[in-house]
Amino acid sequence: MLGGARLSACFLMILVGVVALALAKDSPSADPTLPSGLAGPPKAKVVPVEDVVQGHKIVDSYRYLENSDDPDTKLYVERELNYTRAILDPLPGRDKINARLSQLLEIGTVGAPQMGGRYYFYTRRDGNQNQPILYVREGLNGNDRVLLDVNQFAADGTIALDWWYASEDGKYVAYGTSPSGSEVSTLRVIETATGKLLSDAIERTRAASVAWKHDNSGFFYTRYPKKGDVPEGQELYHRHVFYHALGTDAAKDPLIFGQGRDPEWWPNVSLSEDGRWLLINEEQGWTKTEIFLQDLTSQHPPVKITTGKEFIYSADFFEGKLYITTNEDAPHYRVFVADASNPKRENWKEIIPQSDAVLQGASVAGGKLLVQYEHNATSELKLFGLDGKKLADIPLPAIGSVFSASGRYDRNEIFFGFQSFTVPPTIYRVDLTNVKSGDVKSALWAKVDAPSIDPSAYDVRQVWYSSKDGTKIPMFVVGKKGIEKNGKNPTLLTGYGGFHVSLTPGFSRSMFLWMEHGGIYAVANLRGGAEFGEDWHRAGMLEKKQNVFDDFIAAGEYLIAQKYTDRDHLAIEGGSNGGLLMGAMITQRPDLFRAVVCAVPLLDMLRYQNFQIAKLWVPEYGSADDPKQFDWLYAYSPYHHVKAGVEYPAILFMTGDTDTRVDPMHAKKMAALMQAEAKNGASKDKPILLRIETKAGHGQGKPLTKQIEESTDMYSFLFWQLGVKP
Repeated sequence: MLGGARLSACFLMILVGVVALALAKDSPSADPTLPSGLAGPPKAKVVPVEDVVQGHKIVDSYRYLENSDDPDTKLYVERELNYTRAILDPLPGRDKINARLSQLLEIGTVGAPQMGGRYYFYTRRDGNQNQPILYVREGLNGNDRVLLDVNQFAADGTIALDWWYASEDGKYVAYGTSPSGSEVSTLRVIETATGKLLSDAIERTRAASVAWKHDNSGFFYTRYPKKGDVPEGQELYHRHVFYHALGTDAAKDPLIFGQGRDPEWWPNVSLSEDGRWLLINEEQGWTKTEIFLQDLTSQHPPVKITTGKEFIYSADFFEGKLYITTNEDAPHYRVFVADASNPKRENWKEIIPQSDAVLQGASVAGGKLLVQYEHNATSELKLFGLDGKKLADIPLPAIGSVFSASGRYDRNEIFFGFQSFTVPPTIYRVDLTNVKSGDVKSALWAKVDAPSIDPSAYDVRQVWYSSKDGTKIPMFVVGKKGIEKNGKNPTLLTGYGGFHVSLTPGFSRSMFLWMEHGGIYAVANLRGGAEFGEDWHRAGMLEKKQNVFDDFIAAGEYLIAQKYTDRDHLAIEGGSNGGLLMGAMITQRPDLFRAVVCAVPLLDMLRYQNFQIAKLWVPEYGSADDPKQFDWLYAYSPYHHVKAGVEYPAILFMTGDTDTRVDPMHAKKMAALMQAEAKNGASKDKPILLRIETKAGHGQGKPLTKQIEESTDMYSFLFWQLGVKP
C-alpha cells in the first residue's frame, strides 16, 4: 500500500482451492499443451534517451513507454496483452482454478461498525457482490438496512466506495466514490433515516478526512486543487483543509488550513467531543507528523503544538484533555495527556510509557483508553484508565490481527474486527460496564461464513531466521498439517518491508487454493515495516533499504535450508512497495526463485518521483535529485540492474491502467527491457509476461469479477511454473 489512504498495507492477492495434490517430482518444464506455433514476445520499439544524472550517464531505451498516450506505447500494450493471453489462456487447469475461485470468493468481507447517535454503520460484501455495501442498524438489536449500494452505480462493479464518515448523531453520512480504481473520489452526503441524497457534491476528495460539526450544519474536510489552480503536475498534492456548510456551493468553501505549507504535507482532521477544538494532524512521509489545534470559539488560526522534530503524533480528545500517542524518544510509542487549552510540549504528562510491545494507537472509549498493541507481529487489545493505569486485557479469540477497533467517548461498548490466517473476518462487541471488576467479555457481533474451507486442516508456525547482518527476522509459515519437509513443496513467499506497514496474520482466500494443493505460504516480517517499532521501520528505508532485500533473500534461503522447498519450487509475490521488493529479487538473486509475481511495482527508482503521487514517498526512499540519495537508489534500482544474457525466473508483471499511486510505466518499461535483454526473454518455458488491467488501479476498490480474473491468471502461472497440477 503506497501513498494516500494510508491503506493500507500492501496489496495481497485473492484465491483458494480444494482439489487433490499433484506435484511434479522433477524440476518444472514447459507444458506441451502450450501453442506450438506461439511467437516470442513483441519487440518493443527502442528509442534511447540519454541523461546525465549526478555525473552518471543513464541510457533509457524505453522512455516513451512512460507516456500512456503515445501511439507506440498503445501498440506495445496491445501486443503485450495478446502475447500474455496466448501464454496464460491455454494453461491446463485454468477452468478448475477459475471455478474454485468463483466459489471461494463468495467468502465475503465485513467491517467493524462505527457509531453515530442511535445508529451503527458498517460495510459488508456477500456472495458474488462486486463491492461492499454500507449498512445501517438502528439500535444494537435492530434490523440491518442497506444505506448505500455502489453495486448499483456501474454494471461492471467498477465504481467503489472509497471512504465514509457518519455525523455525530448519525443523521448524515458523507462518503466518497470513484471509478475504475482511480481513488479520485467525489464526496456526497446521504440522509440516514430516509436514504435521501443531498445536493452537496465535492470533487477531488481523494482519501478525504472529514469532521462533522455536531449540529450537522456542515463539516471540515480535505480536498485537492483543480487543474489550473496550481502548476501543472501538482494537482495530486496541495491537500488542504476546507469547511463546507451543507447546501452551499463547494467552490466557495473557505480554506481553513494549508495555504503556504509544503505541498507534500498530508493533513487530516478531527473534532473534540464537545465540538470546541479542531485538531489537524499533518503527515510528511511515514516518519514525521505535526499537530495543529484550533479553538473554534475564537478567531485565532490553528496553532502548532508539536516540537518540529521527526516523530509521529496522533491524538484524541475527552473533557478538555488531549491524549497524545507518539514515538517521540520512544520507538515503541507512548501516551501523554495535556490540557487542550494549554497544550505546549512542556505541559504534556506521560501516562502510558513504552513497553516491549509496539503501541499502535490509543483512543477514548466509554471514558477509558482503548489501546492496541502489536507484539511479535500479532495483536493485543488493552483498556487503561484516563490516568494511564491498566484496567484489563481484552481477550482475543486466537493469535491473529485486530484490523479495526472503535468506540465512542460516551458509550460503554467497543467493537473490534479480528482475523488470522485461518479465521475469516469476524466482528466482536465488548461491554465495558464491568471493566472495573475485571470482567471483560467479547461477544460475537458479525462473522463471515466460510463453509468451503476447513481451518483445522492447517498449521501456522512462526519461525525466526538470521538475515545477512545477523538480525533475527520472524516469518509465518502456513500449510497443511503433517506436510512433509521433502525439499520440493511448492512454496509462495511474500513480503513488504516499508512504509511502517506490518504484515500480521490475515485471511487470504487465495492461499487455501495454494495450500490445498500441498503448497506452503510464507510471510516474512522484513525491516522497513512496523512490527517492532520505528527503529525497525528506519532500518529498512532510505540508505538502509538494502536491509529489506537482504532479509527477504535470507527468508528464501531459510525455507530451502529447512527442506520446506527448493529453488525449482519456490515462488515469490509482492505488490506496490512489495513490487519493488520483487524487482530487487529479480535482479539481485535471479538464481534463488523459479517464478515471480510482481504487482503494481516501483522499478525505475531514478524517475519514480516524477509520476502520480510518488513525491510523497521521497522521505521513505530518497530522490535521485539529491546526490547522496541518488547513490542509494542507483545501487538497487531494478530497472537499472537488468543484465543482458542472464537467465531470470519466470515473471508475471501485473499493473493497472488507472493506477494513480504507482504509475504503470514501471511494469511496462521493465517488461520491455527484460524481454529484450534476458536470456529467457523470449522463452515459452520461463516467460516474462506483462498483464495490464483496464478500468483498475492500485488495487483498492477492485470489483470481485476482476479479482477472480487476475487471481486466475496469477495462480495458473504459478501452478504451471512450479509443477502443481490443478
